[in-house]
Amino acid sequence: MLLLSMAVAGLLSIGEPLPSLQGKDLSGTSIELPAAARGDVTLLIVGFSYDSRVAVEDWAKRFRQEFERLPGVRFYEVPMIGGMARMGKWFIDSGMRRGTPKADHGKVITVYGGSGDWKKRLGYRDGAAAYLILLDRTGRVRYLYQGKMDSAAWRKLASTTRQWMQQAR
Repeated sequence: MLLLSMAVAGLLSIGEPLPSLQGKDLSGTSIELPAAARGDVTLLIVGFSYDSRVAVEDWAKRFRQEFERLPGVRFYEVPMIGGMARMGKWFIDSGMRRGTPKADHGKVITVYGGSGDWKKRLGYRDGAAAYLILLDRTGRVRYLYQGKMDSAAWRKLASTTRQWMQQAR
């Protein structure tokens, strides 16, 4: 079961600490963000619907190609599931485990409930979009974006990631 706690939901902004996000990844390991990411520059790729899976996977693939082998960088795919879909938790989780290589189970954190608060925090407008949150090594937000893979947004994300990789070394 995943728990989400945050202060009164308002738009997440650059420089702000990420509100606490607790749960289990697909391998069953408990994770609390931003604490689990502390010390690394971390990209969270959030999706709010089944329609967002393509955008989430495109961003994850591109980020992985550029940064996965570098020390001090990590990413998580974070599907957020609300409404009646929560009743299908077992079915959804088992389907995601089957569709995700076992080596990547630790990179997927499914959130059941609280998606309305996160939608407010991220300025939700499009169910097919991926919502990107880049954290610095201390868990503060350093980049936000919503949308499908876009070359200009990718260049900005990659540049910002490299910048924060160099900070506090």
